[in-house]
Amino acid sequence: MSSSLLRRVTVGFAALTGLLGTGLIGIQAANAVTSPILVVDVDSGKVIYSQAPTDPWYPASITKLMTTYVALDLVRQGKVSLDSMITISAAAASEPPSKMGFRPGTQLTLDNALKIIMVKSANDIAYAIGESLGGSIENFADLMNETAQRIGMRDSRWTNPNGLPDPRQWTSARDMAVLARALIRDFPDSHDLFSISAIQFGRAVMANHNGLLGRYPGADGMKTGFICSGGFNVVATASRNGRRVITIVMGQPSPRERDVKAADLFDYAFTQSAGWTSPTLDALPASSLGAPPDIRPYVCGGKKPPPIDDGAGAVSAPGSAAQLIGGAAANSPALAMAAFSSPALRARTLPPRAPLQPIAVWIGRNPAEGQQILEAQENAQKSAAANTRAAKLEAAKAKREAALQAAKQAREARLEQAKAANAAKAAAKPASKVAAKPAHGLPHSASAYTSVETPGMPEAKPGKGLSKPAAKPAAHKAPAKPEARKAEVKKAQAKKAAADE
Repeated sequence: MSSSLLRRVTVGFAALTGLLGTGLIGIQAANAVTSPILVVDVDSGKVIYSQAPTDPWYPASITKLMTTYVALDLVRQGKVSLDSMITISAAAASEPPSKMGFRPGTQLTLDNALKIIMVKSANDIAYAIGESLGGSIENFADLMNETAQRIGMRDSRWTNPNGLPDPRQWTSARDMAVLARALIRDFPDSHDLFSISAIQFGRAVMANHNGLLGRYPGADGMKTGFICSGGFNVVATASRNGRRVITIVMGQPSPRERDVKAADLFDYAFTQSAGWTSPTLDALPASSLGAPPDIRPYVCGGKKPPPIDDGAGAVSAPGSAAQLIGGAAANSPALAMAAFSSPALRARTLPPRAPLQPIAVWIGRNPAEGQQILEAQENAQKSAAANTRAAKLEAAKAKREAALQAAKQAREARLEQAKAANAAKAAAKPASKVAAKPAHGLPHSASAYTSVETPGMPEAKPGKGLSKPAAKPAAHKAPAKPEARKAEVKKAQAKKAAADE
């Protein structure tokens, strides 16, 4: 066996055994679930590798590939055109993320709507496509189911155009391969729709969630999807040396594992040839499962689920399974599996993404109209914000004035209560008796040296070292007559003479 053939077999065994070894969900559980995997040659429809290819599975946003096929088919039939206007209804605007968040009544062309759902995976836009083209979501779901049967999908049931969780909606890896081949075969002019690296709306640039685009050489489409119950899914296409391959990977616990596994499958597929012994998609046996498994506990568990289908991929160590295995001389499945399961391979990631090349999208019929609509909406938003601020300021002012008035009234009420209490206290207290004032009280200006005659003291005799007592002031009498006055003088003189003796 030549060295090149040995290397080819080694790589094939490594990829297959590695995928089989890591493709079981909840392997320790009593009822392990196998995640669907399928690799198909586009031109021949031959199966290169499969794992649970017909098991029912929740599709998540890869549903939008079905929505796109129905829309492009209506364009092909002449019932609508890519310039037909899609209107955002209130129901569409209320769909959960991922979304564009356009206001109800906003319109955009079908062409822009399809670009948005392929790159941004906007649920509100996909819902609006269904309503606008089908008249209602129910009618559009009927179109999806009729179209699916017509192109050979036999395991799918559709109820909505965006892939948001619905236990009645499921598909299979086989059916998604059938759909991918039909999109490539029936709408060759729309090939670029599935390989847009990013869109630009206004100043916002949104990258494609497909983590293989710009990371895996030759990757050129198509769509990713995620819900907790179905895990991370991808329908991917890649070309090498004129050969195109479709790879479907479903039920992965993270975008990194989904992207790395898809890259390994492409590496394996490009080393294989789909010979006459390889089965076709139509020859794959039906599944024994009656409904999709719910892998929410395994994928999300108690963690908060990712808000959008995020296909960022990994950005550290470059390389592929073939490059890392190199020319190893493994010549048995056991050695190949050991090589594939090495820690270096399990931790492997894809290289950084190539620079984005955004495609412009807009609302309205053309970019000029879209710009006018955006400016009008921006002015209306500013005006509403200014009105809201003014209303808040006015409300705050009224609140302050009300608080000041309430405080003033409270103070006045307290003063009135205090006055009433004092009046009641004064009325309840008995009147006090007024003390009688003395008839001859001393004036405030009286001196301590004021001459006051002290009663009861004996009169000192002359000659005892005491001065002669001063004469008593005469009592105030009415003026006497001259004769009486003379008699009084004589009498006083007689008394004095007697005293001298």
